[in-house]
Amino acid sequence: MPNPSDILVGVLRIEGTNCESESALAFSSLGCQTEEVHLKQFLGEVETSECRDIFDYDALYFPGGFSSGDYVRAGAIFASRVKSGLKSQVDEYINEGRPVLGVCNGFQILVELGALPGTESGISDVPEAVLHTNDSSRFEARHVYLSVESDSNSFFTKNYKPNQVLAIPNAHAEGKLMMPSSKFEEVENQNQVAFRYCNEVGAGNPGYPLNPNGAAYDIAGITNPRGNVLGMMPHPERVFHGWQHSDWTATGRNPEGPGDGRALFEGVVDFLCQ
Repeated sequence: MPNPSDILVGVLRIEGTNCESESALAFSSLGCQTEEVHLKQFLGEVETSECRDIFDYDALYFPGGFSSGDYVRAGAIFASRVKSGLKSQVDEYINEGRPVLGVCNGFQILVELGALPGTESGISDVPEAVLHTNDSSRFEARHVYLSVESDSNSFFTKNYKPNQVLAIPNAHAEGKLMMPSSKFEEVENQNQVAFRYCNEVGAGNPGYPLNPNGAAYDIAGITNPRGNVLGMMPHPERVFHGWQHSDWTATGRNPEGPGDGRALFEGVVDFLCQ
């Protein structure tokens, strides 16, 4: 059985990503090896000694930020560069069942890539969804509440209790998940919803600002059908520790204890250590 120290997580970055360090730190805090890898290293656009192979990594992480300035659409340029040089490798990586996590801009990238909502056979030929501009037409940054979907059977959520309420910070301008109604129905029927926005006691339909973008069905995060690719708008890496919660003094949370985001990363490590 592998140990966490045997796990190598690759955190992808390009111009404009800005959450790679804290994302890598979340996994290294659990004893994993991590490497912040520029996309050019996978595409072979650097010196040979600096090139990397995605199959050398046990998990891939697409972090938050504003990759390529969010021009065209958020995440579109990053995804296009992946498609042009790595699509078949990423498709194979996903079909092998390896973990792929995208947070905020990372979620946007995975949607643009076609890895989410995804298909039974991997990446869709064209994007089947989009993360649209928030209903408020502005950048929204605050703690929101998430309910862990009870039907989710992904390893990303298995260390949470069904319907557990999490307090996770969000920070995005384009987080409204949109897709055809038939696709929403498919995602629901295949138990691909991982997290929904809710109020502090877990009730749905919380309205703005607790649903910060207006996403239908209060969806904050989804997986692919296989459950090994997760995209979510809020940032679990920003509440890995108890002291990172802005209200820990008011709620009595132990600052030395785990934050609400930690269990998500532990789920990945547990899966890879099986």
